[in-house]
Amino acid sequence: MQNGILLAGVDLGSNSFRLEIGRHAHGQIQRTEYLKETVRLGNGLDAERNLTPEAMQRGWDCLARFGERLAGFRKHQVRAVATQTLREARNRDIFLAKANELLGFNVDVIAGREEARLIYTGVAHLLPQSDERRLVVDIGGRSTELILGQGYEARQMESYRLGSVAWSMKHFADGALTEEAFNRAEIAAKALLDEALGSYPRSSWDVAYGSSGTIGAVADVLAAAGHSPQAVTREGLVWLRERLLRLQHIDRLRIDGMKDDRRAVIGGGLSVLRAVFDLLGIDTLHAAQGALRQGVLFDLIDREQEQTDKRGTTVQLLSSKYAIDALQAARVKRVALQLLEQMQSLETDPRTARKLGWAAQLHEIGSHIAHSDYHKHGAYILDHADAPGFALPELHRLSQLVLGHRGKLRKLEANFEDAQFASQLLCLRLAVILCHARRDPDLHGLGLARVDNSFALDLPAGWPSAFPQSTHLLREETLAWQKTPWALRVN
Repeated sequence: MQNGILLAGVDLGSNSFRLEIGRHAHGQIQRTEYLKETVRLGNGLDAERNLTPEAMQRGWDCLARFGERLAGFRKHQVRAVATQTLREARNRDIFLAKANELLGFNVDVIAGREEARLIYTGVAHLLPQSDERRLVVDIGGRSTELILGQGYEARQMESYRLGSVAWSMKHFADGALTEEAFNRAEIAAKALLDEALGSYPRSSWDVAYGSSGTIGAVADVLAAAGHSPQAVTREGLVWLRERLLRLQHIDRLRIDGMKDDRRAVIGGGLSVLRAVFDLLGIDTLHAAQGALRQGVLFDLIDREQEQTDKRGTTVQLLSSKYAIDALQAARVKRVALQLLEQMQSLETDPRTARKLGWAAQLHEIGSHIAHSDYHKHGAYILDHADAPGFALPELHRLSQLVLGHRGKLRKLEANFEDAQFASQLLCLRLAVILCHARRDPDLHGLGLARVDNSFALDLPAGWPSAFPQSTHLLREETLAWQKTPWALRVN
């Protein structure tokens, strides 16, 4: 990615929406602008886990303002991610449809472990380079992430469904700050986080860092009261809890260093933080400057190059884990990319080719379960896989390519108006047909072109008589595409 280019990361959190804009310079990002709005999207989930109209409107209003600031940015300069509230919301598609339009860019809902990986990436890039083993804690509005890592690499990641907004709504709903409420909230938090004891023992890290949200807010309050700057200590948490108990209610909170938007959620946030300290044996948690939004920016840089794109590594790991036939996967990938290059010779996009290559590498992943309907098994695996680097919509699109690489096309949930997806799918299906004998096909003289909503596959003279079975399968393929807005002709 060229030096001097502006990059933007948007974080749709459960409590706040944030926009970070920075200038790329030799692998680093220099902040040029930062916007934050308290949206409280997480407060808007009803009993059926649907976002209320009021909560959606608050989010849309904020994204419209962000969208105005991002006018003129191009797609490869911006990434927007959404976290726990939109992971949970049943009606998230309604919210996202308008959110994408107002922002001007698609919002990716990311899985909890992917959120944790990006948080660590943001934290690590804004810390001095070191070989220290790091524990990173991030307490958001509806989720808490724990990460172990070293250098820029996150090695152990987990996301738990508790946070400052959720715990405040559940245990401090009336705003009263009582001993009973704190005890109840801390016990409940420990019960949820108890499984972390085995994965994050005290012997596995040297220094603990806290990112964003609750931890930053608590660190500010403690610093204003004369405690260690840029750090949260066990003694400081005891002091803050006693101070809140004396004030008795959030309406009376007037504490130096505490911003207005934190008052309503400080009870829940502090309870979760104390539970983390007790369970993981933390004495001091250093406040980190990096967070999810910075991780998104650095990940944007990594995605530009195939060798640094985390998704490519994930695909290789999945291929190995599910014992995919590597020779056949490579054969199908090579043919699919050759067809795509022919069809898009004037508009080749390396990102499109890369994603098609991943689908080709994983198209037989479901064979690990059973050969019968293996394409359906493969789609299920990808829709539910722990896949670092991938957002949930990206993973679902990959699953649809795998599901659609054989059989009827009407089973897909995909939008066939998307020319890029249709082109990728056709190239994958044709490659699978041409490689059906599990040997390298003869592609000499074979050509593929796209004009408007029509594909044309030209076969050289003598090819049909030399390869009658492949020719039969190709003619069958023309019938499959008749059920879509696209036409395929085999000449």
